[in-house]
Amino acid sequence: MSHYLIKDTSIVNEGQCFQGDVLIKNGHIEKIDKNINIREAVIEIDGSNQFLLPGVIDDQVHFREPGLTHKANIYTESKAAVAGGVTSFMEMPNTKPPVFTQALLEEKYQIAKQTSLANYSFFMGTGNDNYDEVMKTNHKKNDVCGIKIFMGSSTGNLLVDNPLTLDKIFANAELLIATHCEEEAIIQKNLVALKQKKQILEPADHAIIRNEEACFQSSLKAIQLAQKHNTRLHILHISTAKELQLFGNMLPLKEKRITAEVCVHHLHFTADDYATFGNQIKCNPAIKAAENKTALWQALLNNQLDVIATDHAPHTWEEKNEPYEKAHAGLPLVQHSLMLMLHYVQQGKITLEKVVEKMSHAVADCFNIHQRGYIREGYFADLVLINMHKPYTVSKENILYKCDWSPLQGFHFPASVTHTFVNGNLVYNNGMFNEAIKGKRLTFER
Repeated sequence: MSHYLIKDTSIVNEGQCFQGDVLIKNGHIEKIDKNINIREAVIEIDGSNQFLLPGVIDDQVHFREPGLTHKANIYTESKAAVAGGVTSFMEMPNTKPPVFTQALLEEKYQIAKQTSLANYSFFMGTGNDNYDEVMKTNHKKNDVCGIKIFMGSSTGNLLVDNPLTLDKIFANAELLIATHCEEEAIIQKNLVALKQKKQILEPADHAIIRNEEACFQSSLKAIQLAQKHNTRLHILHISTAKELQLFGNMLPLKEKRITAEVCVHHLHFTADDYATFGNQIKCNPAIKAAENKTALWQALLNNQLDVIATDHAPHTWEEKNEPYEKAHAGLPLVQHSLMLMLHYVQQGKITLEKVVEKMSHAVADCFNIHQRGYIREGYFADLVLINMHKPYTVSKENILYKCDWSPLQGFHFPASVTHTFVNGNLVYNNGMFNEAIKGKRLTFER
């Protein structure tokens, strides 16, 4: 393993930005200081005029393997991730078959061990009928990121709508429970009502069918269950202003038992964008009216919303271009999430220190990830160098997703990711990849 010395860079970490050097040895951050001089052989990287960030940790992606690999796989999407500065990911159980057994969960870990360029963890899936298998995850508190419950529409039989099953899982899960919250009964009622008014539905109807009330009622139900049983709950992809009244911002993150995530597409798009992008931005929960985006930004900045993620969910171009009702829901985003936030840094919407907090520090704290998410001596060297003066335009030629498209195609970013280190390995270097050493399984301090 090569050793690296990043010289004279602007280190963004724990609310501060300061000039210094970082020495990387044996996969870890060996030393952080203003002027490091060593005699042993190292590869020196000039970090001047660049910012060094802890690698992004994305707590919600769908990499489609096994069973749906015509859309994506762990290798292709982890490659896209590291090119975008994402060094660790947590992947969802709605593969084919769904991850309803411990054997299927471990199968995904073995695939990642062989193919993932980023660090990885996988959620255990829940259905109405696999309670005993879900509870076996309690014995893997240090090796599995959490348990995923779809409390709204999903593929296959991943929807958990049996109140007795939900209550038992919340009562007895010792790991973090992550929920997709949309109330199925409200969605179906809205769908029927809209179909009575018009024969052909269109992408803009998605925000009407999957409206604010569907999200609010489901999130409320999850929070009530968590409060009843003192469960560690993490609600994914908050998309409405109304849901924000369910979350406070007074406690430090490490003391919260209920946390919330916001995704980059809900911070970027609004319902007005269906006219331009159509089914490209069809996702669950839906992108909604502009006042929700405004409220989400405010809640992110005042710490009601704890982390930023992508819900990266690739589909083929053909699947996205079906008529609205058949078009698949989800956007590919993991390659461009950090750069999108850097765009908002340039716009003055958010500081670089806050981006690092919400995409790295807070995710590590939320999931109790061992020695990642910060630039600290002794921590794994998951690091990203960015150039805030090197513009980058998303094009067909530089999209790395297997699905080969992005709703951000043609978007001009003000900054670029130049280097990505994963466990001290320089995996991405100005468009070139070193795939010799793969990422590691995340571990958790619980």
